[in-house]
Amino acid sequence: QVQLIESGGGLVQAGGSLRLSCVASGITFSEYDMAWFRQAPGKDRQFVAGISRSGFSTSYTDSVKGRFTISRDYAKNTVYLRMNSLKPEDTAVYYCAASRNQARIAIRPHEYDYWGQGTQVTVSS
Repeated sequence: QVQLIESGGGLVQAGGSLRLSCVASGITFSEYDMAWFRQAPGKDRQFVAGISRSGFSTSYTDSVKGRFTISRDYAKNTVYLRMNSLKPEDTAVYYCAASRNQARIAIRPHEYDYWGQGTQVTVSS
């Protein structure tokens, strides 16, 4: 049974930081690209950041470049999202996802095979 379990969300003031974690089980972690998506109320699920199965390549949506960092720990089967300089517009439910897409780091939700349950991030102004 595949499980992606996120943690680390919460309420933070604008300018603050959070680190999200996602522990994967039931998959061979090194065979999957991993990503973080987010979904705000009334909006579509949006790609935030992705990291290749090798860990050598990363991708970010423009609005988080320079503020967010994605990383992975193969020994812990865990992917992280470090979020600095948070803004109210970063408020959303953040989801971890895993993809076996071979060509590149996928940015569309339907290209991902497995999803976590989500963790709420709220940034107050």
